[in-house]
Amino acid sequence: MIGMSVAPPGFSRVAPAASAGPEYDEVALRQVQRLKVDALIAEVKRSNPFYQKKLADIAWSSGVTELSALPFTTRRELEADQAANLPYGTNLTYPIERYSRYCQTSGTGGRPMRWLDTPDSWNWIGRCWKTIFEAGGITVGDRLLFAFSFGPFLGFWGAFEGSVAQGYLSIPSGGMSTTARLKMIQDNQVTVVLCTPTYAMRIAEVAREEGFDLAGSSVKALFVAGEPGGSIPETKRAIQTAWDARMFDHSGMTELGPMSFECIEAPLGLHVIETEFIAEVVDPQTGRAVADGQIGELIVTNLGRLGSPLIRYRTGDQVRMKRGQCQCGRCFARLDGGILGRVDDMFIVRGNNVFPTAVEAVIRRFKEVTEFRVTILEDGALSQVRLEIEPDRQVIDSEDLCRRIGQALQATLSFRADVTPVDAGTLPRFEMKAKRFNRVRKN
Repeated sequence: MIGMSVAPPGFSRVAPAASAGPEYDEVALRQVQRLKVDALIAEVKRSNPFYQKKLADIAWSSGVTELSALPFTTRRELEADQAANLPYGTNLTYPIERYSRYCQTSGTGGRPMRWLDTPDSWNWIGRCWKTIFEAGGITVGDRLLFAFSFGPFLGFWGAFEGSVAQGYLSIPSGGMSTTARLKMIQDNQVTVVLCTPTYAMRIAEVAREEGFDLAGSSVKALFVAGEPGGSIPETKRAIQTAWDARMFDHSGMTELGPMSFECIEAPLGLHVIETEFIAEVVDPQTGRAVADGQIGELIVTNLGRLGSPLIRYRTGDQVRMKRGQCQCGRCFARLDGGILGRVDDMFIVRGNNVFPTAVEAVIRRFKEVTEFRVTILEDGALSQVRLEIEPDRQVIDSEDLCRRIGQALQATLSFRADVTPVDAGTLPRFEMKAKRFNRVRKN
């Protein structure tokens, strides 16, 4: 399986990635970044009201000044700017007439933010997806099914249009049931599916219920995003086994764009597309850079979305970034384990710091679990964790399953959870970002 010497399911059906080009030479890469940063700063200082104000006291010297001399950009700032300057805020480098695409964030981190793109910025998003697809071995002749709602958030919109631009047969399936999507996979001999990790598992669940041979289908690869599950070994293993296909993780944000990809040669990690993004990792408390390979908060500057750019954006994502040449030949920075968690998602139980991804990793060891929901009752250091699990219909002794899961959580994460079974079909299913973790603060 993934991370082991044995090739993962579907691996032999995935074409080799494109060979590393000159952009992956580290010296050349830093030169490209410097040129793009200089162009970005010059452009926003000339005509972007948001960054004109933020950078007013910064004397940027081309080729000399470092990004660390610039202030962070935060989501709170952007939200406040949009609230004060309805409807789109002031982070617009050009007159409103030059913008042609509208997206908005899902609102999971606060109120939804509206985001506009010019045609040039939107084409840049498509070029980022070209890199992601090529790294996963996708070629003309592949048939890509986009299993998401095509709503106002960025989601896989950029991927869809990037796919069309590359000449891949691109099949939208917004507003369709899972059963209908399975039929589309079969009828169109789909080779690649794009969705969230949660929805990949939901499709597998429906396929089992309806007797659809998912592992025997034409699908050779999945590209997942929207949640950290794509780099959780246990979740990845479960999905790849159900589909008999290689799953590629990806991360990005509506406000930043598609910034990373998983290479064929080194799974369970994400490369930052450093020709288009500059990534830093800092201590979330001090804001100072951490050493290579240490966990911290990911800070990102996008270099090609000039119409609505972000400079030193605090993503709130916890990562472990390492530099150096990957076995795939690229020198792009690598986020080991992908997105490890959100800075604000961590909870404390009996003095232990716990991320939802760690809880999911334990639960996914148990193939008998179809779905789950976690409620954290926060009461200072005395927080309690309640876990509801929906056992597979084949499970006879659900109480024993709950007991074993509780023991695994205790042994792995050093806290006790109240684990209870619920009836089949009780817990919600998700197409986009799953909401399995709920926090309730005790009075």
